[in-house]
Amino acid sequence: MAALLRRTLSPRINPYSYLIGNAKTSWFGTCRGYKRADLARPFSSKPAGNEIIGIDLGTTNSCVAVMEGKNARVIENSEGARTTPSVIAFSQKGELLVGTPAKRQAVTNPTNTVFGSKRLIGRRFDDSQTQKEMKMVPYKIVKASNGDAWVEANGQQYSPSQIGAFVLTKMKETAESYLGKTVSKAVITVPAYFNDAQRQATKDAGRIAGLNVERILNEPTAAALSYGVTNKEGLIAVFDLGGGTFDVSILEISNGVFEVKATNGDTFLGGEDFDNALLEFLVSEFKRTEEIDLSKDRLALQRLREAAEKAKIELSSTSQTEINLPFITADASGAKHLNITLTRSKFESLVNHLIERTRNPCKNCLKDADISIKEVDEVLLVGGMTRVPKVQEIVAEIFGKSPSKGVNPDEAVALGAAIQGGILVGDVKELLLLDVTPLSLGIETLGGIFTRLINRNTTIPTKKSQKKFWITQMPLLFPRKN
Repeated sequence: MAALLRRTLSPRINPYSYLIGNAKTSWFGTCRGYKRADLARPFSSKPAGNEIIGIDLGTTNSCVAVMEGKNARVIENSEGARTTPSVIAFSQKGELLVGTPAKRQAVTNPTNTVFGSKRLIGRRFDDSQTQKEMKMVPYKIVKASNGDAWVEANGQQYSPSQIGAFVLTKMKETAESYLGKTVSKAVITVPAYFNDAQRQATKDAGRIAGLNVERILNEPTAAALSYGVTNKEGLIAVFDLGGGTFDVSILEISNGVFEVKATNGDTFLGGEDFDNALLEFLVSEFKRTEEIDLSKDRLALQRLREAAEKAKIELSSTSQTEINLPFITADASGAKHLNITLTRSKFESLVNHLIERTRNPCKNCLKDADISIKEVDEVLLVGGMTRVPKVQEIVAEIFGKSPSKGVNPDEAVALGAAIQGGILVGDVKELLLLDVTPLSLGIETLGGIFTRLINRNTTIPTKKSQKKFWITQMPLLFPRKN
């Protein structure tokens, strides 16, 4: 008898079911009673294009790029920015806001503004990381009927895939506006350490946004593509610390072949955690000086969060910064103001434990790749958090050399995704990418035992099968004598 083969993925709700009028769980349900033609987009005169766009769907910001001849180009959005905040919101009138407009009104509308939803994608509600995230965001995280973590805004419930789809739609429209053509194909990047459920949920987001997801590409690999396209060669370490996740990959680039040797990471370590650490400090300092706890005030918390993010960015280039928030709250004695001078050294002490968490994944990645630190030719920094001087200092300690700043940390991933799109359509012929599976893959066999078939860091595509047979001995029955 062959071994029992079953997929161990939890049952997932079809994302398309929310586009047809479920009033309790989807914004589209509010359109009940209208004819289908009324819900359709206006007729577009744009011709259909064959381009495959590259999208970096980030936790904090997203970016879209496209190939122009042999070169990849980042496309500016309607606000003229090269990156778009991965934030969506619903206004008082129920209007959907995406990107910068959504981020601008977050202070006055915190419960209906969703950010950082990428950290929830493909996660169960009961997951310890989900429970931790619930305490740090002003919007509601709820349990879906299938046990997944969803968010609630404007009285409706949305899956993280739906939230991601709103951002992807913005990226799609940005590309269409620039190209003058409709876009239906995309390469979307994900953290290298995403599991299968998280990758499938990202694909769902693309489909909801009207995109055929031609390839899911690991973010460090995409960054290496954008770096190595200019005929660079050698062993490259990609250190990717973004808004919500951390990845590290070792790649060998030779004669246009990009071979990933190993990858490692932490899917719950990024800029959001740095912001939260600073946020907790500001709350505790205000409580110490004014004896008022701001953690229960959602409006005040959102103002503090924005101030914390701004201070974090400023301390990457200055030694100290002022955090001034007038009228943060009030009591019987009158209005209260927050005024704190924050030094870089204090900030580094607050987040040092987070930065130290990047060491073990780097060491494990080097071990899995079976290479020494001395063999690494260059270290690439990717992700906005790599601008923090202390992070760069730790990277230099880990790899024994100063990191390279040869790529734009905010745009490299999207550019690499666009290059991969060029490879898929045949516009880029001189490059070959050999990626790996970051996690071990296996099947459930008889008795509920997990049988590993493919080890982590195996080059893909790959295939492996295994057959098992067993004999069951049946008891012989004899007539009973009286």
